[in-house]
Amino acid sequence: METEKKVAWSELFFDLVLVFAVTQVSALLHHDHGWEGTLRALIAFVPIYWVWVGNTVHANTHDADHPLDRLALFAAGLCALMMALALPEAYGDRGLLFAGAYFCARLVLAGLAHGRSRRLRPTPVTLSVLLSGPLLVAGGFLDGWARTGLWALAATVDLAAPRLTRRAMMRLDFDSGHLAERFGLFVMIALGESIVAVGAPAATSPHLSTGSLTAVAMAFALACSLWWVYFHLAATAVRHGLETAEVRADVARQVLSYGHLSLIASIIAVAVGMAEAVAHPGDRLPPGVTALLYGGCALFLATFGYTRWHLFRSWSVTRLVAAAAVLALLPVAALLPSLAALALLTAVVTALNLAELGFVRRRGELPGARSGRADILGP
Repeated sequence: METEKKVAWSELFFDLVLVFAVTQVSALLHHDHGWEGTLRALIAFVPIYWVWVGNTVHANTHDADHPLDRLALFAAGLCALMMALALPEAYGDRGLLFAGAYFCARLVLAGLAHGRSRRLRPTPVTLSVLLSGPLLVAGGFLDGWARTGLWALAATVDLAAPRLTRRAMMRLDFDSGHLAERFGLFVMIALGESIVAVGAPAATSPHLSTGSLTAVAMAFALACSLWWVYFHLAATAVRHGLETAEVRADVARQVLSYGHLSLIASIIAVAVGMAEAVAHPGDRLPPGVTALLYGGCALFLATFGYTRWHLFRSWSVTRLVAAAAVLALLPVAALLPSLAALALLTAVVTALNLAELGFVRRRGELPGARSGRADILGP
């Protein structure tokens, strides 16, 4: 009987850097929540996310508690920390620091993964060393849209790398439980950032009004509802899908690498919207903030339609309907005070969770996947 691979303490220590990095991405988006600001924040988030994904996949397929692997993970953590430090001015004076730290993180992983091999294998890490890393560094020497354009190209290369190197990825022997747990932990990190984004401004406010406290409670209820959407059914479905997939590398690419990028980015967007709502509960949210709050939540819910299709070749009807409802309510939310807009969104997500809970109970199953049936694992 095989022993299930456990998440190493060194991996959890590495995640602490990601907590700070996600906070910095949120701050970048909070500073400029227009379309251009949102695009720049996403472009900056992809390299950070890819550093985490690369090291997570390596830890999944190797012994993360080996001293050399630990030291490499610490070195990558230092690089990720430098990237996070550079983020507030990544499109300003710290662009080269951001790009150089990313390049170093990928060089560390490439040395660990290919150091003993005499030939260069086509992997996502190889492409990042040969293409996306140099593109980021080159962009660090430029300004304005020239930098943004090169960094966007680098992000595109990173996103395309798992598909371009599919043959090499298929040779990897993934541990399903470990991989599903690691990506679930990253979702938890993003949800934790949403709580920090809401609580920190309120804690430093000289006066906490009843409206502010109510908004904090409502934002926390929304964070809990988002947690429920993922961890009540979807987390088990991801693991089940990985374990039963004919080609695990394809599921890992579509559902984990791509799907969770969308999930985590959408949570960050919602966190920015919640923070603004808590800061000004009696005022209307600016249009950009309303789009982040409602659009981010709609993207979060709609992503489960994408992931469920790649897991089980069926649609998550309840979540797609809920996503459409959130988008339909966006114009209404723009006319409401922040607290009311936040309450309306919380009500929709809570209603979704209650509907799915009723669906599971009517089927006579609990979300522990005792039967292993895909139609129970995600409505």
